Amino acid sequence: QAQLVESGGGLVQAGDSLRLSCAASGRTFSNLAMGWFRQVQAPGKEREFVAAINWVGAYEYYADSVKGRFTISRDNAKNTLYLQMNSLKPEDTAVYYCAATSSSSGVTTNVKQYGYWGQGTQVTVSS
Repeated sequence: QAQLVESGGGLVQAGDSLRLSCAASGRTFSNLAMGWFRQVQAPGKEREFVAAINWVGAYEYYADSVKGRFTISRDNAKNTLYLQMNSLKPEDTAVYYCAATSSSSGVTTNVKQYGYWGQGTQVTVSS
């Protein structure tokens, strides 16, 4: 059974850095684009796109809100996805989810194209 497991979340202060990891198992994801989404735990808040990377790791795409601060990367040999988060802000506080597309090798911001999801890891940034 395919599974994605995030780790690396926590409580940090504004300006600090965190590195999230997502370990994949149960199948190979090396031929699929992968991404990170986040969701604020409040009524009416939808899951929002953060970053995506294509199957080989040669192309990345970021939400404007994190561009220049976050870096997505992947190690297909380890079946692992990463999100390096620098200069964190209180507005980055959310549950962060790792995801893999169902069949696409190219990057996409469309949440509906992601068929595999992790359970999420909480990131809290205090001011």
